[in-house]
Amino acid sequence: MSQAVRLAPLAVAANAHAPGPRCGHSLTAVVGEQGPKLILFGGATALEGTGTNSGSGIRLAGATADVHSFDIRAGEWKKLEPQGEPPSPRAAHAAAAVGSMVVVQGGIGPLGLATEDLHVLDLSGSTARWHRVVVPNQGPGPRYAHVLALVAQRYLVALGGNDGRVSLEDVWSLDTASKPYVWQQIFPEGEKPSARMYSTAAARADGLLLLAGGRDATNAPLADAFGLARHRDGRWEWARAPGVSPSARYQHSAVFVGARLHVSGGALGGGRMVEDSAAWAVLDTEAGQWHAWEGPEVVHISRRCRHSCASVGPLLFLYGGLRGGQLLDDMIVADDSYAEPAKERVDKLIAVIDLNAPPWTTWAEALGVPGLTPDQISPSTMIEDQSQSMHTNTFPALSPPSLQPQVGALSRDDAAIAADAALASSLISLPSDDSGSGRPPLAPGSRSRYTPQQQQITVSTPPTPDVRLHNRVVVVAAGRSPTAGGSHVAGLVRQLSLDQFENEGRRVRDDALPAAVAHTDERMERWSPLERVHAGIGVHKMVIAELLQPREWEPPVERTFFMDVASIEELCSLAENCFKAEPTVLQLSAPVKIFGDLHGQFGDLMRLFDEYGSPSTAGDIAYIDYLFLGDYVDRGSHSLETIMLLLALKVEHPSNIHLIRGNHEAADINAQFGFRMECVERLGERGLYVWQRLNSLFNWLPLAALIERKILCMHGGIGRSIESVREIEALQRPLTMETGGITLMDLLWSDPTESDFVEGVHPNARGPGLVSFGPDRVHSFCEANDLQLIVRAHECVMDGFERFAQGHMITVFSATNYCGTANNAGAILVLGRDLVVVPKLIHPLPPEAMHREQGSDVSPITASSGPTPAAPWLESINRERPPTPPRGRPSVRSSAGSQERGSLAWI
Repeated sequence: MSQAVRLAPLAVAANAHAPGPRCGHSLTAVVGEQGPKLILFGGATALEGTGTNSGSGIRLAGATADVHSFDIRAGEWKKLEPQGEPPSPRAAHAAAAVGSMVVVQGGIGPLGLATEDLHVLDLSGSTARWHRVVVPNQGPGPRYAHVLALVAQRYLVALGGNDGRVSLEDVWSLDTASKPYVWQQIFPEGEKPSARMYSTAAARADGLLLLAGGRDATNAPLADAFGLARHRDGRWEWARAPGVSPSARYQHSAVFVGARLHVSGGALGGGRMVEDSAAWAVLDTEAGQWHAWEGPEVVHISRRCRHSCASVGPLLFLYGGLRGGQLLDDMIVADDSYAEPAKERVDKLIAVIDLNAPPWTTWAEALGVPGLTPDQISPSTMIEDQSQSMHTNTFPALSPPSLQPQVGALSRDDAAIAADAALASSLISLPSDDSGSGRPPLAPGSRSRYTPQQQQITVSTPPTPDVRLHNRVVVVAAGRSPTAGGSHVAGLVRQLSLDQFENEGRRVRDDALPAAVAHTDERMERWSPLERVHAGIGVHKMVIAELLQPREWEPPVERTFFMDVASIEELCSLAENCFKAEPTVLQLSAPVKIFGDLHGQFGDLMRLFDEYGSPSTAGDIAYIDYLFLGDYVDRGSHSLETIMLLLALKVEHPSNIHLIRGNHEAADINAQFGFRMECVERLGERGLYVWQRLNSLFNWLPLAALIERKILCMHGGIGRSIESVREIEALQRPLTMETGGITLMDLLWSDPTESDFVEGVHPNARGPGLVSFGPDRVHSFCEANDLQLIVRAHECVMDGFERFAQGHMITVFSATNYCGTANNAGAILVLGRDLVVVPKLIHPLPPEAMHREQGSDVSPITASSGPTPAAPWLESINRERPPTPPRGRPSVRSSAGSQERGSLAWI
């Protein structure tokens, strides 16, 4: 498994205040004034009957409403005695953290099902306090074995479980930012999960709720997983998660660490439990793959059910559960930061714990993590106390977290930006009451604890994260799936150190090619406008249904294109209206996937979608945007498929799919490099009109994108003329290369110099009037515009990505084996909400597979030049004017250069 975890049992459960043996409890991570804590509530403390597992002669007993707190910094348990009205004793309930509060709903106790009220445990003050919040309308109602989670830092979502008669499949949402509180039953779009109980659900920091496993209406364990996300327009949508868990299970636990969902333990029924390597499974939602962690300690540690798990930063904490006829009272800690350098592990742990506390020296040794003793860490690296970055609140108003120093409710986008999975520290803002006093509102039936000294609500805004490049690169093995006749290693994911990419400094130039046009009278009009009108389906949906098939797509046997001219014209008009409504410089929020040049290599686009997620209801479009940096057409053999699918996706998801212009989205360029030739060859005599219509649309494409106001993305570069983002924003579309002037020329055509040692502005080998710019230009531009990173495309680089200007600029190129000769990898950049950039690569396919995907060279003009039948399309032209050979990075650095500019970015 590529994403293993370190596991170790902790001898911290034996003190007098420990919860003791139990199962069916909840464990929730909260952040209070004294730092992060784990809150354990309820559960069953005894067993009745005989047997080997629940449902096999054993009955749970001793339901409790006790509350225990585990201080992560001190490594100590403490039994809490909260004031207020406590909930009734219960087990199999659901709980979720809202900042420094724990919300409990449902469950089953000695008197049957618990009431449907919400019980809120407020931990913000010096004394814990229970509050009962009565939501007036009909909500989820009494139920047990269900799940409750806070989605997008705002919406309490309850789903599934059992109402005492049958398993349920309904979904309920409560907006914590809207008063009065109201439960709403929601009916998400997409493929919904079946009715189930004893499943788990965990919310990722960016708002994705992942439901995993459970027991269906026939008591059979389930191995599936479903993602639930709320769109920006208010729609909810289900999507089946890729892959299948290593084992079906129920009564298990699951929790996110970053983008990885950790699933531990669980029951199979009939007295059996999940064991061996499947006992601890990880779903990497970025790679879309399940992994089973292997190791001898896993069998003993996680062979259990009805336990509970929570995470703080990179650490997972697992407590109690049931194994056979025995209740457990041990605590397990898992470290999911093992794969990163020791310094980064130290930084992550410092963010949530105090390493000067003696228990942590012992814990670090048990985990086998080096460098975690206080004497090895400089005090200057210790961050401020977590309480200094918390909102000081006096009452648990169920309002969303905020990073802004104002009082009031947030929009969904603001709440999403507020998520910070790395520290797991939800921040709470308190809405004022109607009196205007600034006092937090009171829950029904509660007494005010408000004093004049408490009238000031203090808010401290933590620093926003800096942009940085991750130290590892995700790479998948070449090949297709075995079902498609490809390699059995297809889809194998590895993570390599950033320093292992020896070819990162090698680029391939794109030289001019002579114009060539081939004609054919063949057309395929499979979807006429009349047929689509009768079917009530938009042209963009038909295109997506035909082309968005990451695993199944195969190049057409014949070169005719499946769309007729009228349908292409309709799609162009729809997409053009989207582009006209957008600014010249897009303003985007993380997370974002960034794609470089595609150049008509549609097979590579499908491979990237297959390996790293696709923009569909079954993919990840609900919680991450897609940004394409231009050069969609030319050179490759399937430019029409590439541009038609991207336009259809833009129409379907106008707020999540973003296209900016490349230098090949210009008529004078794509007339020479193959796009015009492809249009005429595949669409017949009307192909020339299609080519003209698409170039008219290209003139409306945005020219750049600004992500989180810190990362500027464009196709080419800043050249000699561009000094500020405002100069790009000032360009008025529609634009041709002639009307855009030198600013547009630099934006679409300029390149960085050969290395960090070549400063200034120099002539560019691409042609007269074009320039290359040095690292000094990048540094000064970033400083003047308050930017931390520039991402651009435009150049074929051997590893699919390349750093420049000491990492302040990254080139990304997504087409593999460019022009059939470069043998380069393709890459995308995945920018997380924490502003960490992760390169993700695919390698070129074997030559014969490339030829199958590119199609044979069947045009009359190229057939006369004599390529073999399996040769790539346009190979004869590429042979005439091949790209410039890759350029190796310099091996010798002058000492003066080293002193002036520091180490090169690739070292």
